[in-house]
Amino acid sequence: MTTLHFSGFPRVGAFRELKFAQEKYWRKEISEQELLDVAKDLREKNWKHQAAANADYVAVGDFTFYDHILDLQVATGAIPARFGFDSQKLTLEQYFQLARGNKDQFAIEMTKWFDTNYHYIVPEFSAGTTFRLDASRLLEQLAEAKAQGVKAKPVIIGPVTYLAIGKARDGSDRLALLDRLLPVYAELLDVLAAEGVEWVQVDEPILVTELDKAWQHAFNTAYHQLKSHRVKLLVATYFGQLQDNAYLLANLPVAGVHVDAVRGRDDVLPLVNLLPSHKVLSVGVIDGRNIWKTDLDATLDWLEPLAKKLGDRLWLAPSCSLLHVPVDLASEADEGASLDAEIRSWLAFAVQKLDELRVLARALNEGRDAVKAELDANRAALASRRRSPRVTDPAVQAAVKALDGAIASTARGASGGAGDATGSVSARQGHASAAVGVDIDRGEAAGTDGGRRPDQRLSPHAVRAKKQAALLNLPAWPTTTIGSFPQTAEIRLARREHKAGRLDDAGYEAAMKEEIARCVREQEALDLD
Repeated sequence: MTTLHFSGFPRVGAFRELKFAQEKYWRKEISEQELLDVAKDLREKNWKHQAAANADYVAVGDFTFYDHILDLQVATGAIPARFGFDSQKLTLEQYFQLARGNKDQFAIEMTKWFDTNYHYIVPEFSAGTTFRLDASRLLEQLAEAKAQGVKAKPVIIGPVTYLAIGKARDGSDRLALLDRLLPVYAELLDVLAAEGVEWVQVDEPILVTELDKAWQHAFNTAYHQLKSHRVKLLVATYFGQLQDNAYLLANLPVAGVHVDAVRGRDDVLPLVNLLPSHKVLSVGVIDGRNIWKTDLDATLDWLEPLAKKLGDRLWLAPSCSLLHVPVDLASEADEGASLDAEIRSWLAFAVQKLDELRVLARALNEGRDAVKAELDANRAALASRRRSPRVTDPAVQAAVKALDGAIASTARGASGGAGDATGSVSARQGHASAAVGVDIDRGEAAGTDGGRRPDQRLSPHAVRAKKQAALLNLPAWPTTTIGSFPQTAEIRLARREHKAGRLDDAGYEAAMKEEIARCVREQEALDLD
Protein backbone atom coordinates (compact mmCIF):
# COMPACT_ATOMS: atom_id res chain seq x y z
CA MET A 1 0.00 0.00 0.00
CA THR A 2 1.27 3.46 -0.93
CA THR A 3 1.69 5.81 2.05
CA LEU A 4 0.25 9.32 1.80
CA HIS A 5 1.79 12.17 3.81
CA PHE A 6 2.09 15.94 3.80
CA SER A 7 4.94 18.37 4.41
CA GLY A 8 3.08 21.51 5.41
CA PHE A 9 -0.14 23.44 4.96
CA PRO A 10 -0.88 27.18 4.58
CA ARG A 11 -1.05 28.67 8.04
CA VAL A 12 -2.68 32.02 7.34
CA GLY A 13 -6.23 30.62 7.06
CA ALA A 14 -8.71 30.49 4.20
CA PHE A 15 -9.77 34.05 4.94
CA ARG A 16 -6.39 35.26 6.29
CA GLU A 17 -7.62 34.86 9.83
CA LEU A 18 -4.09 34.68 11.26
CA LYS A 19 -2.97 37.88 9.52
CA PHE A 20 -5.94 39.86 10.78
CA ALA A 21 -5.62 38.47 14.30
CA GLN A 22 -1.89 39.32 14.40
CA GLU A 23 -2.54 42.88 13.28
CA LYS A 24 -5.22 43.27 15.94
CA TYR A 25 -2.80 41.90 18.54
CA TRP A 26 -0.06 44.33 17.45
CA ARG A 27 -2.59 47.19 17.73
CA LYS A 28 -3.51 45.85 21.20
CA GLU A 29 -7.11 45.30 20.11
CA ILE A 30 -7.09 41.64 21.21
CA SER A 31 -5.25 39.77 23.95
CA GLU A 32 -2.44 37.28 23.52
CA GLN A 33 -4.80 34.46 24.48
CA GLU A 34 -7.25 35.48 21.77
CA LEU A 35 -4.43 35.31 19.20
CA LEU A 36 -3.37 31.91 20.54
CA ASP A 37 -6.96 30.68 20.22
CA VAL A 38 -7.12 31.74 16.55
CA ALA A 39 -3.86 29.89 15.89
CA LYS A 40 -5.05 26.72 17.61
CA ASP A 41 -8.29 26.75 15.65
CA LEU A 42 -6.38 27.10 12.36
CA ARG A 43 -4.07 24.20 13.22
CA GLU A 44 -7.04 21.98 13.97
CA LYS A 45 -8.68 22.92 10.66
CA ASN A 46 -5.45 22.19 8.79
CA TRP A 47 -5.16 18.72 10.33
CA LYS A 48 -8.81 17.99 9.58
CA HIS A 49 -8.22 18.81 5.91
CA GLN A 50 -5.26 16.41 5.80
CA ALA A 51 -7.17 13.70 7.66
CA ALA A 52 -10.08 14.09 5.22
CA ALA A 53 -7.65 13.25 2.41
CA ASN A 54 -6.89 9.94 4.16
CA ALA A 55 -3.37 11.01 5.08
CA ASP A 56 -1.29 8.36 6.79
CA TYR A 57 0.75 11.16 8.39
CA VAL A 58 -0.15 14.84 8.85
CA ALA A 59 2.44 17.59 9.14
CA VAL A 60 3.07 18.97 12.63
CA GLY A 61 5.43 21.85 13.37
CA ASP A 62 4.71 23.58 10.06
CA PHE A 63 2.53 26.23 11.73
CA THR A 64 4.20 29.46 12.79
CA PHE A 65 3.11 32.90 13.91
CA TYR A 66 5.70 34.52 11.64
CA ASP A 67 8.31 32.23 10.05
CA HIS A 68 9.40 28.61 10.45
CA ILE A 69 13.11 29.52 10.34
CA LEU A 70 12.62 32.05 13.12
CA ASP A 71 10.88 29.29 15.07
CA LEU A 72 13.94 27.08 14.54
CA GLN A 73 16.21 29.82 15.88
CA VAL A 74 14.07 29.99 19.00
CA ALA A 75 13.91 26.18 19.34
CA THR A 76 17.70 25.91 19.15
CA GLY A 77 18.35 28.90 21.41
CA ALA A 78 20.21 30.77 18.68
CA ILE A 79 18.41 34.12 18.73
CA PRO A 80 20.66 37.19 18.30
CA ALA A 81 22.32 38.20 21.57
CA ARG A 82 21.91 41.88 20.66
CA PHE A 83 18.23 41.72 21.68
CA GLY A 84 19.11 40.64 25.23
CA PHE A 85 16.29 38.05 25.32
CA ASP A 86 16.44 34.70 27.10
CA SER A 87 15.64 32.10 24.43
CA GLN A 88 14.35 29.70 27.09
CA LYS A 89 11.82 32.23 28.41
CA LEU A 90 10.93 34.06 25.21
CA THR A 91 7.53 35.75 25.27
CA LEU A 92 5.29 36.05 22.23
CA GLU A 93 5.85 39.81 22.28
CA GLN A 94 9.63 39.28 22.19
CA TYR A 95 9.22 36.71 19.40
CA PHE A 96 7.52 39.33 17.23
CA GLN A 97 10.21 41.88 18.10
CA LEU A 98 12.86 39.55 16.67
CA ALA A 99 11.00 39.65 13.36
CA ARG A 100 9.84 43.27 13.42
CA GLY A 101 12.44 45.07 15.52
CA ASN A 102 11.90 47.36 18.51
CA LYS A 103 13.02 50.79 19.66
CA ASP A 104 16.49 49.47 20.51
CA GLN A 105 17.21 46.87 17.83
CA PHE A 106 16.57 46.51 14.12
CA ALA A 107 14.70 43.40 12.97
CA ILE A 108 16.56 40.27 11.90
CA GLU A 109 17.21 40.30 8.18
CA MET A 110 14.76 38.67 5.78
CA THR A 111 15.49 37.16 2.38
CA LYS A 112 13.80 34.89 -0.14
CA TRP A 113 13.37 31.21 0.64
CA PHE A 114 15.28 29.71 -2.28
CA ASP A 115 13.51 30.76 -5.50
CA THR A 116 10.06 31.24 -3.97
CA ASN A 117 8.29 34.48 -3.07
CA TYR A 118 8.27 33.45 0.59
CA HIS A 119 10.72 35.34 2.81
CA TYR A 120 12.38 33.83 5.86
CA ILE A 121 14.14 35.35 8.87
CA VAL A 122 17.88 34.83 8.30
CA PRO A 123 19.68 33.21 11.27
CA GLU A 124 22.49 35.35 12.71
CA PHE A 125 25.52 33.27 13.67
CA SER A 126 28.95 34.08 15.03
CA ALA A 127 31.97 32.13 16.22
CA GLY A 128 30.53 32.31 19.74
CA THR A 129 27.01 31.09 18.91
CA THR A 130 25.74 28.44 21.31
CA PHE A 131 22.67 26.25 21.00
CA ARG A 132 20.15 25.10 23.59
CA LEU A 133 16.93 23.18 22.96
CA ASP A 134 13.47 24.58 23.60
CA ALA A 135 11.01 22.10 22.07
CA SER A 136 7.93 23.55 23.78
CA ARG A 137 6.30 24.94 20.61
CA LEU A 138 6.64 21.67 18.71
CA LEU A 139 5.54 19.57 21.68
CA GLU A 140 2.47 21.74 22.20
CA GLN A 141 1.40 21.24 18.57
CA LEU A 142 2.16 17.53 18.81
CA ALA A 143 -0.11 17.23 21.85
CA GLU A 144 -2.89 19.06 19.99
CA ALA A 145 -2.57 16.70 17.03
CA LYS A 146 -2.72 13.65 19.31
CA ALA A 147 -5.84 15.02 20.98
CA GLN A 148 -7.40 15.35 17.55
CA GLY A 149 -6.62 11.70 16.82
CA VAL A 150 -4.37 12.23 13.80
CA LYS A 151 -1.05 10.49 13.21
CA ALA A 152 1.58 13.20 13.35
CA LYS A 153 4.84 13.51 11.48
CA PRO A 154 6.89 16.45 12.82
CA VAL A 155 8.59 18.49 10.10
CA ILE A 156 11.80 20.37 10.91
CA ILE A 157 14.53 22.07 8.90
CA GLY A 158 17.71 20.00 8.90
CA PRO A 159 20.93 21.09 10.61
CA VAL A 160 23.00 21.50 7.45
CA THR A 161 20.43 23.64 5.65
CA TYR A 162 19.95 25.65 8.86
CA LEU A 163 23.61 26.63 8.92
CA ALA A 164 23.78 27.12 5.16
CA ILE A 165 20.94 29.65 4.99
CA GLY A 166 22.23 31.71 7.93
CA LYS A 167 24.83 34.45 8.03
CA ALA A 168 27.94 34.70 10.18
CA ARG A 169 28.00 38.37 11.15
CA ASP A 170 31.63 38.17 12.21
CA GLY A 171 32.77 36.38 9.05
CA SER A 172 33.39 33.10 10.87
CA ASP A 173 32.84 29.63 9.39
CA ARG A 174 29.21 28.56 9.87
CA LEU A 175 30.11 24.89 9.40
CA ALA A 176 32.35 25.09 12.48
CA LEU A 177 29.10 25.34 14.49
CA LEU A 178 27.83 21.94 13.34
CA ASP A 179 29.42 20.04 16.22
CA ARG A 180 27.64 22.35 18.69
CA LEU A 181 24.32 22.16 16.85
CA LEU A 182 24.01 18.40 16.40
CA PRO A 183 23.57 17.55 20.12
CA VAL A 184 20.52 19.85 20.15
CA TYR A 185 19.02 17.99 17.19
CA ALA A 186 19.81 14.67 18.86
CA GLU A 187 18.10 15.86 22.04
CA LEU A 188 15.04 16.93 20.02
CA LEU A 189 14.79 13.51 18.35
CA ASP A 190 14.96 11.82 21.76
CA VAL A 191 12.19 14.08 23.07
CA LEU A 192 10.01 13.27 20.05
CA ALA A 193 10.70 9.55 20.39
CA ALA A 194 9.61 9.73 24.04
CA GLU A 195 6.31 11.22 22.79
CA GLY A 196 5.74 8.17 20.58
CA VAL A 197 6.68 9.80 17.28
CA GLU A 198 7.56 7.23 14.61
CA TRP A 199 8.74 9.42 11.70
CA VAL A 200 10.35 12.87 11.59
CA GLN A 201 10.70 14.72 8.30
CA VAL A 202 13.98 16.64 8.15
CA ASP A 203 14.01 19.18 5.31
CA GLU A 204 17.38 19.72 3.63
CA PRO A 205 16.55 21.76 0.51
CA ILE A 206 20.15 22.89 0.00
CA LEU A 207 20.69 19.43 -1.49
CA VAL A 208 19.28 20.88 -4.73
CA THR A 209 22.11 23.45 -4.83
CA GLU A 210 25.77 23.03 -5.70
CA LEU A 211 27.68 21.90 -2.62
CA ASP A 212 31.44 21.85 -2.17
CA LYS A 213 33.14 18.93 -0.46
CA ALA A 214 33.00 20.53 2.99
CA TRP A 215 29.22 20.89 2.89
CA GLN A 216 28.75 17.43 1.41
CA HIS A 217 30.88 16.02 4.21
CA ALA A 218 28.71 17.92 6.69
CA PHE A 219 25.72 15.84 5.60
CA ASN A 220 27.52 12.60 6.30
CA THR A 221 28.75 13.93 9.66
CA ALA A 222 25.30 15.10 10.68
CA TYR A 223 23.26 12.04 9.78
CA HIS A 224 25.77 9.50 11.02
CA GLN A 225 25.49 11.20 14.40
CA LEU A 226 21.68 11.30 14.28
CA LYS A 227 21.08 7.78 12.94
CA SER A 228 21.12 6.03 16.33
CA HIS A 229 17.97 7.68 17.66
CA ARG A 230 14.69 5.81 17.95
CA VAL A 231 12.72 7.82 15.39
CA LYS A 232 12.85 7.18 11.66
CA LEU A 233 14.19 10.08 9.59
CA LEU A 234 12.80 11.11 6.20
CA VAL A 235 15.26 13.57 4.65
CA ALA A 236 13.38 15.81 2.21
CA THR A 237 14.56 18.01 -0.64
CA TYR A 238 12.55 20.27 -2.92
CA PHE A 239 12.68 23.19 -5.39
CA GLY A 240 14.98 21.52 -7.90
CA GLN A 241 17.10 18.60 -9.03
CA LEU A 242 19.68 16.80 -6.95
CA GLN A 243 22.15 16.39 -9.81
CA ASP A 244 25.57 15.67 -8.23
CA ASN A 245 23.99 15.24 -4.78
CA ALA A 246 21.83 12.23 -5.70
CA TYR A 247 24.37 9.66 -4.53
CA LEU A 248 24.96 11.63 -1.33
CA LEU A 249 21.23 11.68 -0.46
CA ALA A 250 20.65 8.04 -1.38
CA ASN A 251 23.43 6.87 0.91
CA LEU A 252 22.67 8.92 4.01
CA PRO A 253 21.97 6.60 6.97
CA VAL A 254 18.26 7.48 7.17
CA ALA A 255 15.04 5.50 6.75
CA GLY A 256 13.76 7.39 3.73
CA VAL A 257 14.17 10.32 1.36
CA HIS A 258 11.75 12.71 -0.31
CA VAL A 259 12.35 14.39 -3.67
CA ASP A 260 10.49 17.04 -5.64
CA ALA A 261 9.19 15.00 -8.57
CA VAL A 262 7.71 18.11 -10.20
CA ARG A 263 10.94 20.08 -10.56
CA GLY A 264 13.25 17.10 -10.14
CA ARG A 265 11.41 14.37 -12.01
CA ASP A 266 14.66 13.14 -13.54
CA ASP A 267 15.94 12.32 -10.03
CA VAL A 268 13.33 9.66 -9.39
CA LEU A 269 14.54 6.70 -11.45
CA PRO A 270 18.24 7.16 -10.56
CA LEU A 271 17.24 7.25 -6.89
CA VAL A 272 15.23 4.05 -7.28
CA ASN A 273 18.41 2.38 -8.49
CA LEU A 274 20.63 4.00 -5.85
CA LEU A 275 18.46 3.49 -2.77
CA PRO A 276 19.07 0.41 -0.61
CA SER A 277 16.10 -1.97 -0.59
CA HIS A 278 15.03 -1.01 2.95
CA LYS A 279 14.64 2.73 2.34
CA VAL A 280 11.42 4.60 1.62
CA LEU A 281 11.20 6.85 -1.43
CA SER A 282 8.73 9.72 -1.11
CA VAL A 283 7.91 11.46 -4.39
CA GLY A 284 6.37 14.92 -4.47
CA VAL A 285 3.98 14.51 -7.38
CA ILE A 286 1.59 17.44 -6.82
CA ASP A 287 3.06 20.90 -7.42
CA GLY A 288 3.12 22.71 -4.09
CA ARG A 289 3.86 26.04 -5.73
CA ASN A 290 1.22 26.62 -8.38
CA ILE A 291 -2.56 26.80 -8.46
CA TRP A 292 -3.41 24.61 -11.47
CA LYS A 293 -5.00 21.18 -11.45
CA THR A 294 -2.64 18.24 -11.86
CA ASP A 295 -2.97 15.93 -14.85
CA LEU A 296 -3.83 12.86 -12.82
CA ASP A 297 -3.82 10.44 -15.78
CA ALA A 298 -0.34 11.49 -16.86
CA THR A 299 0.92 11.31 -13.27
CA LEU A 300 -0.48 7.81 -12.80
CA ASP A 301 1.12 6.70 -16.08
CA TRP A 302 4.60 7.06 -14.59
CA LEU A 303 3.65 6.36 -10.96
CA GLU A 304 2.08 2.93 -11.54
CA PRO A 305 5.31 1.21 -12.70
CA LEU A 306 7.09 2.87 -9.77
CA ALA A 307 4.50 1.58 -7.31
CA LYS A 308 4.79 -1.90 -8.76
CA LYS A 309 8.53 -1.85 -8.25
CA LEU A 310 8.68 -0.23 -4.80
CA GLY A 311 5.48 -1.51 -3.21
CA ASP A 312 5.14 -0.30 0.39
CA ARG A 313 8.35 1.70 0.05
CA LEU A 314 6.61 4.28 -2.16
CA TRP A 315 5.23 7.36 -0.40
CA LEU A 316 3.24 10.17 -2.05
CA ALA A 317 3.31 13.84 -1.08
CA PRO A 318 3.17 17.33 -2.55
CA SER A 319 6.46 18.49 -4.05
CA CYS A 320 6.99 20.78 -1.04
CA SER A 321 4.97 22.44 1.71
CA LEU A 322 1.66 23.83 0.48
CA LEU A 323 2.29 27.12 2.27
CA HIS A 324 3.00 28.67 -1.15
CA VAL A 325 -0.60 28.33 -2.42
CA PRO A 326 -4.00 29.67 -1.30
CA VAL A 327 -5.97 27.56 1.15
CA ASP A 328 -9.29 26.56 -0.39
CA LEU A 329 -10.89 27.11 -3.78
CA ALA A 330 -14.28 27.03 -2.10
CA SER A 331 -13.54 30.54 -0.81
CA GLU A 332 -13.63 31.76 -4.42
CA ALA A 333 -17.20 30.52 -4.85
CA ASP A 334 -18.57 32.75 -2.10
CA GLU A 335 -20.82 35.66 -2.89
CA GLY A 336 -18.74 38.60 -4.06
CA ALA A 337 -15.80 36.46 -5.20
CA SER A 338 -14.34 37.74 -8.47
CA LEU A 339 -13.15 34.43 -9.93
CA ASP A 340 -15.59 33.11 -12.51
CA ALA A 341 -16.69 29.50 -12.70
CA GLU A 342 -14.71 28.52 -15.80
CA ILE A 343 -11.34 29.57 -14.43
CA ARG A 344 -12.24 28.15 -11.04
CA SER A 345 -12.74 24.74 -12.64
CA TRP A 346 -9.09 24.68 -13.73
CA LEU A 347 -7.61 25.44 -10.32
CA ALA A 348 -6.48 23.50 -7.27
CA PHE A 349 -5.61 25.28 -4.03
CA ALA A 350 -4.18 23.52 -0.96
CA VAL A 351 -7.37 21.67 0.02
CA GLN A 352 -7.91 20.55 -3.59
CA LYS A 353 -4.28 19.41 -3.86
CA LEU A 354 -4.81 17.22 -0.80
CA ASP A 355 -7.72 15.61 -2.61
CA GLU A 356 -5.67 15.11 -5.78
CA LEU A 357 -3.16 13.18 -3.71
CA ARG A 358 -5.96 11.16 -2.14
CA VAL A 359 -7.15 10.19 -5.64
CA LEU A 360 -3.65 9.22 -6.76
CA ALA A 361 -3.00 7.13 -3.66
CA ARG A 362 -6.31 5.32 -3.96
CA ALA A 363 -5.75 4.68 -7.67
CA LEU A 364 -2.36 3.10 -6.88
CA ASN A 365 -3.76 1.05 -4.01
CA GLU A 366 -7.09 -0.03 -5.52
CA GLY A 367 -6.83 0.62 -9.27
CA ARG A 368 -8.07 3.48 -11.45
CA ASP A 369 -11.63 2.15 -11.51
CA ALA A 370 -11.91 2.99 -7.81
CA VAL A 371 -11.57 6.70 -8.64
CA LYS A 372 -13.14 6.71 -12.10
CA ALA A 373 -15.47 9.63 -11.36
CA GLU A 374 -12.62 11.79 -10.02
CA LEU A 375 -10.39 10.96 -13.01
CA ASP A 376 -13.21 11.73 -15.44
CA ALA A 377 -13.81 15.12 -13.79
CA ASN A 378 -10.09 15.91 -13.84
CA ARG A 379 -9.86 14.95 -17.51
CA ALA A 380 -12.82 17.19 -18.39
CA ALA A 381 -11.37 20.17 -16.51
CA LEU A 382 -8.01 19.86 -18.26
CA ALA A 383 -9.70 19.52 -21.65
CA SER A 384 -11.82 22.60 -20.92
CA ARG A 385 -8.72 24.64 -20.19
CA ARG A 386 -6.94 23.48 -23.34
CA ARG A 387 -9.96 24.34 -25.53
CA SER A 388 -10.81 27.66 -23.94
CA PRO A 389 -10.20 30.78 -26.06
CA ARG A 390 -8.78 32.31 -22.86
CA VAL A 391 -5.88 29.91 -23.22
CA THR A 392 -5.81 28.97 -26.90
CA ASP A 393 -6.22 32.02 -29.15
CA PRO A 394 -6.65 31.02 -32.84
CA ALA A 395 -5.23 34.37 -33.98
CA VAL A 396 -2.04 33.83 -32.01
CA GLN A 397 -1.73 30.26 -33.28
CA ALA A 398 -2.12 31.48 -36.88
CA ALA A 399 0.51 34.18 -36.36
CA VAL A 400 2.97 31.68 -34.89
CA LYS A 401 2.32 29.23 -37.70
CA ALA A 402 3.05 31.98 -40.24
CA LEU A 403 6.46 32.45 -38.64
CA ASP A 404 7.37 28.74 -38.90
CA GLY A 405 11.00 28.33 -39.82
CA ALA A 406 11.60 32.06 -40.04
CA ILE A 407 13.72 32.30 -36.89
CA ALA A 408 16.20 29.71 -38.12
CA SER A 409 16.50 31.32 -41.56
CA THR A 410 16.86 34.77 -40.01
CA ALA A 411 19.65 33.49 -37.81
CA ARG A 412 21.50 32.10 -40.79
CA GLY A 413 21.05 35.28 -42.78
CA ALA A 414 22.19 37.51 -39.92
CA SER A 415 25.38 35.54 -39.36
CA GLY A 416 26.25 35.14 -43.01
CA GLY A 417 26.34 31.36 -42.80
CA ALA A 418 24.47 28.40 -41.36
CA GLY A 419 27.54 27.24 -39.44
CA ASP A 420 28.03 30.48 -37.48
CA ALA A 421 26.50 30.29 -33.99
CA THR A 422 26.53 34.10 -33.76
CA GLY A 423 23.48 34.25 -35.99
CA SER A 424 21.25 32.25 -33.65
CA VAL A 425 22.41 34.40 -30.75
CA SER A 426 21.66 37.59 -32.65
CA ALA A 427 18.16 36.38 -33.41
CA ARG A 428 17.53 36.16 -29.68
CA GLN A 429 19.43 39.30 -28.70
CA GLY A 430 17.59 41.40 -31.24
CA HIS A 431 14.84 42.01 -28.68
CA ALA A 432 17.23 43.76 -26.29
CA SER A 433 16.54 47.21 -27.75
CA ALA A 434 12.86 46.84 -26.84
CA ALA A 435 13.85 47.10 -23.19
CA VAL A 436 14.56 50.82 -23.65
CA GLY A 437 11.55 51.41 -25.87
CA VAL A 438 13.53 51.92 -29.07
CA ASP A 439 13.71 49.64 -32.11
CA ILE A 440 17.18 50.44 -33.30
CA ASP A 441 17.33 47.60 -35.80
CA ARG A 442 14.21 48.31 -37.81
CA GLY A 443 13.95 52.10 -37.60
CA GLU A 444 12.00 53.61 -40.46
CA ALA A 445 12.56 50.48 -42.50
CA ALA A 446 9.98 48.67 -40.41
CA GLY A 447 7.37 50.88 -41.96
CA THR A 448 8.77 51.00 -45.48
CA ASP A 449 9.80 47.43 -46.21
CA GLY A 450 6.43 45.78 -46.70
CA GLY A 451 8.00 42.48 -47.73
CA ARG A 452 9.91 41.98 -44.48
CA ARG A 453 8.28 39.86 -41.78
CA PRO A 454 8.27 41.13 -38.17
CA ASP A 455 10.65 38.46 -36.90
CA GLN A 456 13.35 39.32 -39.43
CA ARG A 457 16.30 41.64 -38.74
CA LEU A 458 17.67 44.25 -41.14
CA SER A 459 21.25 43.89 -39.94
CA PRO A 460 23.48 41.46 -38.02
CA HIS A 461 24.10 41.80 -34.30
CA ALA A 462 27.51 43.44 -34.71
CA VAL A 463 25.88 46.36 -36.51
CA ARG A 464 22.98 46.62 -34.09
CA ALA A 465 25.33 46.54 -31.07
CA LYS A 466 27.18 49.64 -32.31
CA LYS A 467 23.92 51.52 -32.77
CA GLN A 468 22.73 50.51 -29.30
CA ALA A 469 26.02 51.61 -27.71
CA ALA A 470 25.87 54.98 -29.47
CA LEU A 471 22.27 55.59 -28.41
CA LEU A 472 22.55 54.50 -24.77
CA ASN A 473 26.09 55.85 -24.21
CA LEU A 474 26.62 53.71 -21.10
CA PRO A 475 29.97 53.03 -19.41
CA ALA A 476 31.53 49.59 -19.53
CA TRP A 477 29.94 48.49 -16.24
CA PRO A 478 26.69 50.45 -15.84
CA THR A 479 25.07 50.56 -12.41
CA THR A 480 21.36 50.41 -11.65
CA THR A 481 18.92 49.00 -9.12
CA ILE A 482 15.96 46.70 -9.55
CA GLY A 483 14.04 47.95 -6.44
CA SER A 484 11.85 47.62 -4.58
CA PHE A 485 12.60 50.31 -2.03
CA PRO A 486 11.47 49.75 1.55
CA GLN A 487 8.37 51.41 2.91
CA THR A 488 9.32 54.37 5.07
CA ALA A 489 7.65 55.58 8.25
CA GLU A 490 6.25 58.46 6.18
CA ILE A 491 4.65 56.08 3.68
CA ARG A 492 3.11 53.96 6.41
CA LEU A 493 1.79 57.07 8.17
CA ALA A 494 0.23 58.40 4.96
CA ARG A 495 -1.45 55.03 4.33
CA ARG A 496 -2.85 54.89 7.86
CA GLU A 497 -4.13 58.46 7.59
CA HIS A 498 -5.68 57.79 4.19
CA LYS A 499 -7.35 54.59 5.37
CA ALA A 500 -8.73 56.42 8.42
CA GLY A 501 -10.15 59.18 6.24
CA ARG A 502 -7.90 61.90 7.67
CA LEU A 503 -5.99 62.29 4.39
CA ASP A 504 -7.89 62.74 1.12
CA ASP A 505 -7.02 61.08 -2.19
CA ALA A 506 -5.16 64.11 -3.53
CA GLY A 507 -3.09 64.43 -0.37
CA TYR A 508 -2.27 60.72 -0.40
CA GLU A 509 -1.24 60.82 -4.07
CA ALA A 510 0.95 63.87 -3.43
CA ALA A 511 2.64 62.08 -0.51
CA MET A 512 3.36 59.02 -2.64
CA LYS A 513 4.73 61.13 -5.51
CA GLU A 514 7.06 62.89 -3.11
CA GLU A 515 8.37 59.54 -1.87
CA ILE A 516 8.91 58.39 -5.47
CA ALA A 517 10.76 61.62 -6.24
CA ARG A 518 12.91 61.14 -3.14
CA CYS A 519 13.89 57.64 -4.29
CA VAL A 520 14.88 59.01 -7.69
CA ARG A 521 16.92 61.82 -6.12
CA GLU A 522 18.75 59.31 -3.90
CA GLN A 523 19.72 57.23 -6.93
CA GLU A 524 20.88 60.31 -8.81
CA ALA A 525 22.94 61.42 -5.82
CA LEU A 526 24.59 57.99 -5.78
CA ASP A 527 25.48 58.53 -9.47
CA LEU A 528 23.73 55.40 -10.74
CA ASP A 529 23.82 55.15 -14.51
